[in-house]
Amino acid sequence: MSSWNRNPAAEENGRADRESRSSPIDAHVGSRIRLRRTLLGLSQERLGDALGLTFQQVQKYERGINRVGASRLFDLARVLDVPISFFFDDMPEPLGSSAPNPASTGFGGFAEAQTGFGSDQLMSRRETIDLVRAYYRISDPAVRKRVFDLIRSLAPDSP
Repeated sequence: MSSWNRNPAAEENGRADRESRSSPIDAHVGSRIRLRRTLLGLSQERLGDALGLTFQQVQKYERGINRVGASRLFDLARVLDVPISFFFDDMPEPLGSSAPNPASTGFGGFAEAQTGFGSDQLMSRRETIDLVRAYYRISDPAVRKRVFDLIRSLAPDSP
């Protein structure tokens, strides 16, 4: 576009529109925040208090309306007691494949490959949440280990 034909205000508005739209990655990170919060039995208000936010701000993060910045993601990981990578686990293939592959660029890291935490659909079921909460209420680590071993022995082997 030639300089005589440019409209700086329209360009700025277009940029603001693009930046204000929720991306699928923001929605995924938000769903992981919600998943972990519910697994811990925290309300949005209690999580907000721990982060110095209102529950409405937590809601916006969980819905993917507001983008989570790096420092806020760090705080969330600390309060929710998960590694930062947790928020990106189980990202749908089209989203996860858009990032460059370190192996293909020749800049591979030293970290081991991360395994996912389970599908969001499975992990957000009431039965799953109740089971995890009950499991972590078992205070004796030896008993908790035996319950874990029992459940594992009852489940079919995965391929």
